[in-house]
Amino acid sequence: MLFSSIPFLYTFLPCVLIVYFLSPDRLKNTVLLLASLLFYAWGEPRFVVFMVIAIVQGYVFGLLAEKYRSERKRARLRVWGSAVIGLGLLGYCKYTDFFLSGFNRLTGLSVPLLHVALPIGISFYTFQILSYVIDVYRGDAAAQKNFVSFGAYVALFPQLVAGPIVRYTTIADQLDNRRENTDMFAYGIKRFVTGLAKKVLLANTIGQVWTQLSAMEVSSMSVVGTWIGALAFTFQIYFDFSAYSDMAIGLGQMLGFKFLENFDYPYISKSITEFWRRWHISLGTWFREYVYIPLGGNRKGLVRQI
Repeated sequence: MLFSSIPFLYTFLPCVLIVYFLSPDRLKNTVLLLASLLFYAWGEPRFVVFMVIAIVQGYVFGLLAEKYRSERKRARLRVWGSAVIGLGLLGYCKYTDFFLSGFNRLTGLSVPLLHVALPIGISFYTFQILSYVIDVYRGDAAAQKNFVSFGAYVALFPQLVAGPIVRYTTIADQLDNRRENTDMFAYGIKRFVTGLAKKVLLANTIGQVWTQLSAMEVSSMSVVGTWIGALAFTFQIYFDFSAYSDMAIGLGQMLGFKFLENFDYPYISKSITEFWRRWHISLGTWFREYVYIPLGGNRKGLVRQI
C-alpha cells in the first residue's frame, strides 16, 4: 500500500487515526503495531512472517545483550546472533536468485531459481533492529522490556516504505511517553500534504515522461529527447524520495513522533561525499556509525578505510 494510494488516503489512514486517538495511552502502541502489521500485510500477507521473526529475534537478543553486557564475549555473541538472523533473512530474500543464477552460469547446471520476492522495507527494519541491539550492547540504550512497544518501533508504518531508518535512541522516550498535540498534528498534515503533492503532481507526472521515452528504440531518439529522458528520470527519483521523506515525517508528527530529517537538497551538493550525506541521511548515518567507524574509519590506513 502506497501513501499516495486511494485505499491508504481514504480508508486506512482515517481509520487508524480515529482508533488511535480514541484509544487510551496504554493501548496506543498496540494500535500502532496492529495497524502497521495490517499495512505490511496489505500487499502480500506472507511477508508478515519475516517481520515477526525479525521483531522476535531483535527483542530477545536485545534483552540478552543487556543481560550479558558486563561479559563482553557473551554479549558480543548475542549481537552476532541477531546480525546473522537479520542479515540472513535479508540476504535470502535479496540475493538467493542472484547467487543461483551465477552458479548456473559458472557450472552450466540448471538449478531452478526460487523467485523470492523482496519484502517491502526489509532493509530498513533489518538495519533498525541491528542498530538497536548494537546500542544496547554498547550501553547507549536500555533494552526495551515491552514487546508491543518494541514491535511498534520496528514495524511503525510511516517509516516502513522508504525510511528514514529510525534509531531506537532517537525515539525511545517517545515510544512510551509521547504527547500528541494540535500543533504537531497540524504540522504533520502540512508536511504530509507537501509530500503527497510532490509524489502525485511532480514525481508521477515526470515519471510518465521517462516511461514513454525509455520505451523508445535508442536509434529513434533525438539528442534533445535523450536529454529530456535523462532529466525526467533524474527529477522523478528526486521528487519521489523527497515526497516519501516528507510524508513519513508528517505521519510521524500526526502520531506524536518526531523523526529526523532524511533528505536535504542533495542536488545542490558540491561533491559526491556531500551528496551521500544529503541523500537518505539516515542510511548514510547508519553506515557511518555502525560500519565505517567501527571498522576504523580513516584512522587505520587507506586500505582499511577503503
